[in-house]
Amino acid sequence: MAAALELVPVTGATDDTPEDPIEASDLGLDAHADVEVLCLCALLWAPADAAARTVAALAVTDFERPIHRELFTVIARLVNSGVPHDATMVAAELERTGNLAGHHGAERSRYLANITTRGADHIALDHYTRTVVSQAYRRSFRAAARSLAQAADQLPEDQLYEHMCVLGRRQRAATERLDNLRGAGQ
Repeated sequence: MAAALELVPVTGATDDTPEDPIEASDLGLDAHADVEVLCLCALLWAPADAAARTVAALAVTDFERPIHRELFTVIARLVNSGVPHDATMVAAELERTGNLAGHHGAERSRYLANITTRGADHIALDHYTRTVVSQAYRRSFRAAARSLAQAADQLPEDQLYEHMCVLGRRQRAATERLDNLRGAGQ
């Protein structure tokens, strides 16, 4: 009996938010050079129209770190609701949903404060957005390569070509998305 095959997602990130999205590696990053941090910082300081444009352009899975995905989700929810999306309102939303309680809540609060004070200029938000999408695009190619290698080892021969085609269509869609962002000046 053949074992079920679990293929690596090609987005480079899962759509499931972990129960505890703070990881030890989140706390040791160099926030001055991390474009995801800079993008989130600029987004917190951006005017509503620029924030709406960025929220529309980004997907949660564009962020590699779970804490970045979590904070982007909260910011996007605020932006899409038409309410202020600054650090105070993000913290209030985290508190309202019970995500500032306990040790992990204190870590989230510190992380939000660190992101808020990185000094990213909201004028560069479009550039940060394109760079975050570009990094996600590259991760998706690495994930597709891992998935192809795993498929070569585990899928029946009659399923290999179709698996490669599915991955290729996803990568083509990702390429078109990145090209559209470049072309739109996003």
